[in-house]
Amino acid sequence: MEFSAQQIANLLNGRVEGDPEAVVNNLSKIEEGLPGTLSFLANPQYTHYIYGTQSSIVIVNNDFIPEKGIGTTLIRVPDAYKAFAQLLEVYNEIQHSKNGIESPVHIAESANIGEDHFIGAFTYIGNHVKIGKGVKIYPQVYIGDNVVIGDNCLLFPGVKIYANCTLGNHVTLHSGVVIGGDGFGFAPNGGETFNKVAQIGNVILEDHVEVGANTTIDRATLGSTIIRKGVKLDNLIQIAHNVEIGQNTVIAAQTGVAGSTKIGKNCMIGGQVGIIGHLKIGDNVKIAAQSGIGSDVPDGAILQGSPALDAGAFKKSYVFFRKLPQVIRDLQSKK
Repeated sequence: MEFSAQQIANLLNGRVEGDPEAVVNNLSKIEEGLPGTLSFLANPQYTHYIYGTQSSIVIVNNDFIPEKGIGTTLIRVPDAYKAFAQLLEVYNEIQHSKNGIESPVHIAESANIGEDHFIGAFTYIGNHVKIGKGVKIYPQVYIGDNVVIGDNCLLFPGVKIYANCTLGNHVTLHSGVVIGGDGFGFAPNGGETFNKVAQIGNVILEDHVEVGANTTIDRATLGSTIIRKGVKLDNLIQIAHNVEIGQNTVIAAQTGVAGSTKIGKNCMIGGQVGIIGHLKIGDNVKIAAQSGIGSDVPDGAILQGSPALDAGAFKKSYVFFRKLPQVIRDLQSKK
C-alpha cells in the first residue's frame, strides 16, 4: 500500500515541509534510505544522514533546523521517535489484517470462535475452546481442549497451548511458545527411580502479555501458573509450575524461574538470570544479567552477581576481585 506525505502527516498530527504528494510504500533506516521509503530522525548523532538520504519522506522533530539543503520531504512532529513508533504499530496492524480460515484445519464442533478471526492452515482447535473476536492464529498452532482465548490475541506459527489454559485480551505469543506443558514434578521412589507427579493445574496469561519465541510456561501442579497483566517475556525463557509474575514485569532471554516463586510487579530481570524455587521477589526489583537468586528479595532491590548481592556492593567487590592475582603475587614476593 502507498501513503502520501499528507496522509501520514494527518495520521500523526504533523506538518508537511516539501511535497505533500510524495508517496512511500515501505519503511527504512535513515542511513539506508531508498526512494519510496519513509525514515525518521530522532537521535542527533544521525543528523548528517538526512542531507544525503534517498528516503522519500523523513519524520523530524519540530525544532529540527537544517544546516544545508535537504532533498527529501519532511514531516514535522513534536516527537519523531514516538511518531515513528506509532507508524510501526499501524504498519504491524496492516500486516496482520488477514481474515478467514485456511485449509486444512481441525476445529472441534464444540469450539466457539468470535468474529473477525484468521485461522492458518494445519491449526488444531480442540473441544470446548472459546476464542474471542479479532484473534489471528497463524499456521500449525495447537489449541487444546477447554482453552479460553480473549479478544485481539495474536498467535504466531507453531504455538502450542495445552488443555484448560486461559489467555486474556491482546495477548501475543511468538513462534514456538509452549503454554501449559507439564511442570517438572517427580517424587523419589526409594531407589534410583522417580515417579511422575501429575500436573493437573493450568496457566493463566492476563491482558497485554507478550511471550517471545520458544519460551515455555509450565502448568501448575495444582491451581495456576499466573502471568499478570502487561508482563513481557523475551525469547528462550523457562517459567516453571506455580510461578506467579506480577504486572508489567519484564524478563530478558534465557532466564529460568523455578517452581512456586512469586515475582512482584514492575520488575526488570536481565538475561540468563537463574531464580530458585519458592522465593518471594518484591516489587520494582532490578536484577542484572547472569545473576543467581537464591533467597527472597525485598521491594526495590537492585542485585547483581551469583549468588546475587546489592549491585553497588558487587561492583565495589569486583574492583578488588579482579586485582586478586596481583595481590597474591605481591604477598608471595614479600615472603
